[in-house]
Amino acid sequence: MLVPILLFLLGFALLIKGGDWFVDGATGLAHRFRLPEFLIGATVVSIGTTLPEVMVSAQAAFGGVSGISYGNAVGSIICNTSLIAALTVAIAPSVVKPRTLRIPVITFFGAAALYAVFAYTAGRFERWMGILLLAVFLVYMVYTVLSMKKEPEAAETSEASGTGAPSEEAPLWKDLLLLVAGAAAIAIGARLLVDNGTLIAQALGVPDSVIGLTMVALGTSLPELITAITSLIKGHGSLSLGNIIGANLFNIVLVSGLAITISPFDLPAEKMLAGMNASLVVDLPVMFLVMGLLCLPPLVSGKLKRWQGITLLAVYAAFTAFQFLF
Repeated sequence: MLVPILLFLLGFALLIKGGDWFVDGATGLAHRFRLPEFLIGATVVSIGTTLPEVMVSAQAAFGGVSGISYGNAVGSIICNTSLIAALTVAIAPSVVKPRTLRIPVITFFGAAALYAVFAYTAGRFERWMGILLLAVFLVYMVYTVLSMKKEPEAAETSEASGTGAPSEEAPLWKDLLLLVAGAAAIAIGARLLVDNGTLIAQALGVPDSVIGLTMVALGTSLPELITAITSLIKGHGSLSLGNIIGANLFNIVLVSGLAITISPFDLPAEKMLAGMNASLVVDLPVMFLVMGLLCLPPLVSGKLKRWQGITLLAVYAAFTAFQFLF
């Protein structure tokens, strides 16, 4: 019992320090190349925090259980939006430039609509659907990188918030090292925390179903949570929002796209509600609802407001309660 506890604490320490390194590396790159922090968060940071889901889904696909990626993708989006983003917005609402938000949000809803069409009409995800989702990911990344190169207002976020780059810039290799080391520390820390937290819970007699809904669910979202908290503490709210939206998009087009391409699968039908697949009448609609609540108001007003965070937290509480009661 002592070893799991020590490894659990080590995992927690790695998460905290990894998040610190990761955010410092990402903001260092944003300042160096004069790129908006939101776009760095929606690309580089999002890929880093989504890597655990990519690896899990790929392993599941190779093992013939690709269907797990469906719940992984949709569930992670709901958790990222209505818990993690909601907490940061409720605690510290921030200003967002609608222009930098527009393309990631449009791409997310376009990809999510495509994913939903597959789910509602076919009831099965074929390999060509996975390839199409991966193509969306590639187009988005190419477009975003090209647009960032042309972005003239680079340091807008940091200058506006008074958290600009230090007078002496760190070497490029140091920013890259912080980014890579931070991502690795977060991934290893999350794994240690989940695995050993599960062992501790089992030793205490906690049921497997409760462990799955708590320790494992939290573990898959820990990278985004740690990045969000660290960004908030360091005054980089745009980086945190960009990370959440980018991670949600990548859960659809990269995580699911890869799993479907490796091993096509039927729409999971483990839960039924009023004779209908619960994923179609609850999970997917809630996914669209929470992303709409998070993204649409700032597209209009340019501001994230506290009521959004509070509303999203209420939705998450209701969704979680439904899952337990159901």
